Amino acid sequence: MYLCVKITQMTDSGNHTKGYTYQYPHPAVTTDCVVFGFDGKELKILLIERGIDPFKGMWAFPGGFLRMNETAEECAKRELKEETGLELEKVRELGTFSGVNRDPRERVVSIAFYSLAKHSAVRGGDDAAKAKWWAIDDVPQLAFDHDYILRRAMKRIRQDIHFEPVGFDLLDEQFTIAELQRLYESILGVRFDRRNFYRKMLQTGVLVEVEEDETPTASYFGKREEMTKMDIDKLFDRSSEASATPSMALRYAPTPKKAHPVENEEDSEKAKEENRNKTRHELLMNNSLDSISDENASTMMCGESAPAENWRNVGRKGKLYRFNEKKYNQMKEEGSFRLEF
Repeated sequence: MYLCVKITQMTDSGNHTKGYTYQYPHPAVTTDCVVFGFDGKELKILLIERGIDPFKGMWAFPGGFLRMNETAEECAKRELKEETGLELEKVRELGTFSGVNRDPRERVVSIAFYSLAKHSAVRGGDDAAKAKWWAIDDVPQLAFDHDYILRRAMKRIRQDIHFEPVGFDLLDEQFTIAELQRLYESILGVRFDRRNFYRKMLQTGVLVEVEEDETPTASYFGKREEMTKMDIDKLFDRSSEASATPSMALRYAPTPKKAHPVENEEDSEKAKEENRNKTRHELLMNNSLDSISDENASTMMCGESAPAENWRNVGRKGKLYRFNEKKYNQMKEEGSFRLEF
């Protein structure tokens, strides 16, 4: 393949067009995009199943041929969106891959990019039959030289994670130290001592503990926000004591208990339980939910033996943190941010 270039020169006698042919073949240029994700347990990689030859039916990175009117980065983002439905604002250049026989179609040079994205739904599109997140340990043999590109990408992210907040792009805005540790272990392929990791991450200065007022309202059975805005009568579907039906009155009226002497330890415990039940009922009948403390609410819902638990710890153990980007940028300018494990 030869490239013919036409140049138009402006002269007094008119325009003259000259053609130049460079006596060198020109390879095609493609881009490939390596996208890492994290599902809370393990590191994932986004792949597409090729729907056309060559390597039809094999898995590969999203990518395609560079158009004449776009940059390599624009091409990588466009192909990623067309083949997986995933749209990213930021990708990082990984390197150029120019193996002579890397593509059986023709001489092709590929510029690879890598990015980190929160785990989300993807779909196959364009010439990709499927799109799927794969666990790093389960990745099948890839088409072209993409196995080598993956190894290069893993090496790069393991280097970057010591100098840049790479992992935070894969987590929710608020996260626990345990979640951050699992992510770092997935990327680096090692296991950390929990206390040592906790100490080192806090020493970086880029983590800020989330205050209670920064978080959503607590959830009792997932309904607290709705319940706190409702009148107690409306909550229990009764307009007033006077209009309550006999069945409803019986339902909500406290059950009278006969006084009896406590004869032994078993009877004593039974009496205490009856008093607790009566207290729960009276709290519900005589107080709005806004006036009920978290401790009382926990007792009402779960019994006295259940400790009052912060809403953040339900399903997520530990305090919540967020990434302090301003602090990181300041440390980056000073060249003082570095993670050593």
